[in-house]
Amino acid sequence: MDSAPPQRTPGRSARSREQSRLDELLDELQARVDAARVTRTRIHGLFEAVLSVGRELELDQALRRVVEAGAALVDARYAALGVVGPDGCTLSRFLTVGIGGEEAAALGPPPSGRGLLGELIRSPGPLRLADMSAHPAAYGLPEGHPPMRTFLGVPIRVRGEVFGTLYLAEKQCGGEFDAEDEVVLATLAVAAGVAVDNARLYEEARRRQAWLQAGGEVIGSLLSGSPQGQVLGLIAERAREITGAAVADVAVPLPGTGDLVVELAAGEGAAGREGLVLPLEGTLTGAALTGAAPVSSPDVHSDPRLTAGPPGGSGLGPAVAVPMGTAAGRTRGVLMLARRPGEQPFTEEEVRPLLGFAGQAALALELAAHRRDAEQLAILEDRDRIARDLHDLAIQRLFATGMTLQSAGRFIDHPEAADRVMRAVDDLDETIRIIRSAIFGLRARERGSGRGLRARAARLVDEAASALGFAPRLRMEGLLDTAVPPAAAEAAAAALAAALANAARHARARRVDVVLEAGADLVTLTVEDDGAGLPAEEGAGGSADGGGGPGDGGDGGGPGDGRGGLRDLARSAEELGGALLVETPRGGGTRLVWRVPLAARAA
Repeated sequence: MDSAPPQRTPGRSARSREQSRLDELLDELQARVDAARVTRTRIHGLFEAVLSVGRELELDQALRRVVEAGAALVDARYAALGVVGPDGCTLSRFLTVGIGGEEAAALGPPPSGRGLLGELIRSPGPLRLADMSAHPAAYGLPEGHPPMRTFLGVPIRVRGEVFGTLYLAEKQCGGEFDAEDEVVLATLAVAAGVAVDNARLYEEARRRQAWLQAGGEVIGSLLSGSPQGQVLGLIAERAREITGAAVADVAVPLPGTGDLVVELAAGEGAAGREGLVLPLEGTLTGAALTGAAPVSSPDVHSDPRLTAGPPGGSGLGPAVAVPMGTAAGRTRGVLMLARRPGEQPFTEEEVRPLLGFAGQAALALELAAHRRDAEQLAILEDRDRIARDLHDLAIQRLFATGMTLQSAGRFIDHPEAADRVMRAVDDLDETIRIIRSAIFGLRARERGSGRGLRARAARLVDEAASALGFAPRLRMEGLLDTAVPPAAAEAAAAALAAALANAARHARARRVDVVLEAGADLVTLTVEDDGAGLPAEEGAGGSADGGGGPGDGGDGGGPGDGRGGLRDLARSAEELGGALLVETPRGGGTRLVWRVPLAARAA
C-alpha cells in the first residue's frame, strides 16, 4: 500500500518567502551602505582636494594640485589643465598628469587649443564624451600619443572669466565618466577658480611690494647723487628681477641721428648689447619711443612688425618696451625687457607698474642732465674768471714786456743780439694773439651761441658725451676763429661731428681724444680712440679709399663709418685741397687725421 505524499504546511512556505524578502532587503541595505561609504569617501576626498588646492598661494603649485586632485577624484588615468592665453582663443600653458617626461618630449610642443580642446575653451559648461574620436571637433591624437577614449572636461572660471579648462581622459576601471564624476569635477573647478584668484592676488601683492622696495632704492640712489649709469643700472636690474626677464636694456636717442643707442644693458649678454645702435623703424624700442606708449610682443622672432631683428639677437621670446617719460611729456628713452622663448608674454598687470618705474628712469636721466648743467655752469664761470685773468694780467704783462724789449732794442749795438730781441718781441705778439683767441673761445662757449670753429668744436664734444658714456678730451691750438677760412671751418666741424658719432656707434671705446689745431699752413683735426680698431687686413697708415676703417664689418671701431663714411670724410678734405689719413696707433684703436690747407680753395 502506497504511502501518501507529505503535505506542505502554509506556515513554512510563508516563512521561506519572508526569509527571502529579508535577504533581499539586507542586500539592498548593504548596497546602499556601500554606496554611502563610497560617496562619503569621495566627498571626503573632494573636501581634502579643495583644502589642498586652497592652501596654495603660488599659482604654479595651485594649478599642479588642481590637476592631480582632478585625476584622483574621478579615477582618471590622464589629466591636464590648459590656461587660456591673452587672446582668449588659444592655450598659453598646458600642465599634464599621467604622461611621463619622455612621452611628453616625444609628443612635441603642447597643444595650442585647436580642435576638441579649443571647443571646450568656448563651451559654457562641462563636456562629457564616451568616445573622443566621435566628436565633430576631434582632430585625432598625434603619433605616439597614448590611447584615450572616454573624456570629461570642465571650465575653470575666475571672476566670471574662463581662466582655463580641466581635462580628464580614460577612466581607470575601463568604464565611462558619469554624471557624479561631472558634479565632483565641477565642484573642484569652483574651488580651483577661488584658489587661482587668491594666488593671483598674492602674486600681485608681492609684485607691488617688490616695486615699492625697488622704487625706494632708486630714490635713495638719486638723492645720494649717484652717477647716471649706476642709477640706470639699478633700475634695469630691478625691473629684470621683478618681471623675471632674461635681459633689460635702457636705450636713449643718439644725438644727431634718427637712431637709438643702448646706453645700459643688464642680464644675459649685457656686454655685447651695450653701445648697440637701434633704428627707430622695425624695432620694439623705436616703436615705443615714437608712439610714447608701451609696446609688447609675444615673440620677437615671429613678430612681423620687427624687421630689424631681435633686440639682443637669438635666445629671446616675449618682450615689452616702455617709454621713459617726464612730466613735460618728453620721452627721454626706452626701457626694454625680454624673456626666454616659450615663457609667458608680458601681461597688462605687469606693464602698468613698469610705466611708473620707467618714469623713475626718466627722472634719473633728468637729474643727471641738470647735474651736468650745474657742473657745466660752474666750469663756464671758472672759464670766465680765467678769461678775465688772462686778459687783465697775462696779456697786459706780455704786452708791457714786449714794449720794453722793443724799446730796449734801440740801445743794442750788436746786430745779432738786436735781431734776437726783435724775434722775441714777435713771439710775444704771436703769444698775445693766441691768448686772445683762447679768451674769445672761452667766452663764446660761455654764451653758448658762438659761431666760431672753436665754440662749435666745444659744443660738438659736449654733445657726444651722452652717446659715448664719457666726455672726450679736447685740445685746441692756434687761431681757429681768425685764421681758418669759413669753408674750411664748416668742413672741419662737419668732420668732427661725423667722427664722434661713428666712434659712439662702432668703436666701443673707453677713451676718445680730439685735437683741433690751426698751424701756419694747415688746419688739422685728429680723433683717436682705444676701441676695436681697424680690421687686421687693413693695416696702419691706410688711406680712406685704400681700405676702410672702422665700421667696415659692423664691429670695427673708430671714427669712420665704414667705407662710405670714410669716403665722405676724405671727399670733404679733398674738395678743399686736403686729405684724410686713417691709422692704427701702436697701442690699438683708431686714429683719424683730417687736414686741409688754410688757403682752402672753394669746392
